[in-house]
Amino acid sequence: MSAELPLSAFNDLSIPTDVATSPDGSRIAFTVAEFDPEEDERVASLYVALADGSRAPHRLTRLPGAASPTWSPDGGRLAFVAARDEDVARRVGKRDDEEGADEDTEDAAESTDDDGEKGDDDDEPKPQVWCFDLELGGDATQLTSFDEGVSEFDWSPDGDRLVVSARDPTDEEQAYLDQRKDGGPIETERLQHKINSVGWTDTVTTYLFVVDLDTGESERIDDAMAAGAFADFEGLQPAWGPSGRIAFVTSDADDPDDTMIQDVFVTDPDGSNVEKVTTGDSALGTPRWSPDGTRIAYQAGDPENWYIPREIRVADVESGAIRSVSASLDRTLGWNVGPQWASDDELYTLVGDEGKTRLVRLDPDTDDPERVFDAQGDSRAIQQVDVAGGHAGLVVSDPTDGWDVYGLSVDDVDAATETDAESFLRLSALNSEITDAYEMPQVRRVTFESDGWEVEGIVYAPADFDFDDPDPYPTVVAIHGGPMSYDEPEFKFDHPVLTSRGYLVFRPNYRGGTSYGREFAEQLRGRWGSVEVDDIVAGVTDLVSRGWTDPDRVFGYGISYGGIAQGYLVTQTDLLTAAVPEHGIYDLRSAYGTDDNHLWTKHEFGLPWESPEAIDASSAITDAGNIDTPLLVMAGGQDWRCPPSQSEQLYVSAKAQGVDAKLVVYPDEHHSISTPERATHRLDQILEWYERHDPAAEDD
Repeated sequence: MSAELPLSAFNDLSIPTDVATSPDGSRIAFTVAEFDPEEDERVASLYVALADGSRAPHRLTRLPGAASPTWSPDGGRLAFVAARDEDVARRVGKRDDEEGADEDTEDAAESTDDDGEKGDDDDEPKPQVWCFDLELGGDATQLTSFDEGVSEFDWSPDGDRLVVSARDPTDEEQAYLDQRKDGGPIETERLQHKINSVGWTDTVTTYLFVVDLDTGESERIDDAMAAGAFADFEGLQPAWGPSGRIAFVTSDADDPDDTMIQDVFVTDPDGSNVEKVTTGDSALGTPRWSPDGTRIAYQAGDPENWYIPREIRVADVESGAIRSVSASLDRTLGWNVGPQWASDDELYTLVGDEGKTRLVRLDPDTDDPERVFDAQGDSRAIQQVDVAGGHAGLVVSDPTDGWDVYGLSVDDVDAATETDAESFLRLSALNSEITDAYEMPQVRRVTFESDGWEVEGIVYAPADFDFDDPDPYPTVVAIHGGPMSYDEPEFKFDHPVLTSRGYLVFRPNYRGGTSYGREFAEQLRGRWGSVEVDDIVAGVTDLVSRGWTDPDRVFGYGISYGGIAQGYLVTQTDLLTAAVPEHGIYDLRSAYGTDDNHLWTKHEFGLPWESPEAIDASSAITDAGNIDTPLLVMAGGQDWRCPPSQSEQLYVSAKAQGVDAKLVVYPDEHHSISTPERATHRLDQILEWYERHDPAAEDD
């Protein structure tokens, strides 16, 4: 095996992003994000695998783009969302409806520039619903044609219609959108005036539409419209139930931009009989109908305290009775995970449980959750699950094997070991080119004491590192975001990049994070820059005492709260030899109103003019005079979650004091890094920064 994992290998990554199990449980569809270095973009493809593993996964799409794979009720068709050029059949149909072929030819000629390129008035294709007929074969067929595209959809029980979410601007709103495309001014009267990855918000309403697949005609459901502070991002989340009714999520608050509360509503497909199912007290989503169509399960959380674990609730549509079926577990749901009905009497979901995302079985009639599938082990993560037909499709992240799609029979969820779970099959080998060619890290869980609390962390080490008879290694403290999140053993490209270059990677699950219960998480609420600093310092001190870590060669990195936490570390401690705070917030007062977090700030700290002391106490910038740690500060130029001005403040504060500092801004990026070129540039910058400030390198 090769020693160092080259940064260029990032281009070879394949990341499963969605998984969908067919109604009979025999097939698992999934999308895979791949990277095109020549175009410097991320592209998604759609695959189908047999759940019994008898055949290698088959790539369905040959054109870039695929999201939200969803099986038709009979399992014969597979629909998905993609932004493609218009279906040839629709283009021909349009031409047949026009008055003459000569006029068509003339119009086509006028819309083409002299060099043969399309004219400026041709927009990029919008996302629409496309569908493969797996029985007839052939290319995907376009099922929708909305001017503003489609963001979500679901099948009707008979498979003859779709419910879709689509924006529907008025004439006045369309005129505004057109002038914005031409570089015109931004105009807004909305409180939630921007959202990360969405950009500047507007007043265009997203509605549910019912599309007849035979005629192509669509009808808008006027009372099913998106509303809420983050509705532009989260959508209506439509779910068409077996009884024929459609569930969706929205807000009916007087000022939806000023609350995180949303509710589940149901409507008939013709827009009649709209009913509110839930009680207006929670932030909720991902409604799922029971197989008999009498109940809806959904995820719910506290709208003002995000440290309280999110839970699964079940609502009886007829009686109105609502119960939590997971609250007693005191564990939050996995990221972007909702309920999965296996039968009318059984539900599954994923929870974060002491630094591991794992399966839990739920009883829809009582709060009696059961941890299941111990065969998963403690050294890999289940990141997605979809249950249908007695089978589950899973996305599993393994530190040594990468990300892959697995199948599992529901009959095997109680298996204690992988040997006992005969149906637990790895259906893909998406990253074997990397994991087979380069040494992957060893992984260990560690626990340590901090202020009377037992805190856990994950350590990734080079393949030749001897945990029992170690030499101290340089260590990178990789700090997770959130802070309501957690780290677990999983594959991340950063890990083998660092371990193959002789670093340990330490991921502390500090207080304020999730998966260890509400009390553990709430230790940080309203007091950022306190207990998490203590825990991170205690964790590194523990690794030093084990002889694993060289105390003079401790480096940091992390995005979002991982950047925020480094702001506290470099203003309160001398722990880090060099730090790389990325996409963080360091001045809560000036962040208010320039980010998309005004509700989070208000609920956790109060408003700047009402609670200035609390806000300043949790702002690293107020202690910036203490900085003497070299800083590589990174930001996304279009990051509305943690605006780039925050990174500029931290950078200038260090630079003005003569501290070695560097600022890297990716102008077109949001709250992440999306393209191969920027991802490899980021890692190259981090490695160079560590080497530049490594005392051992200076001695050499």
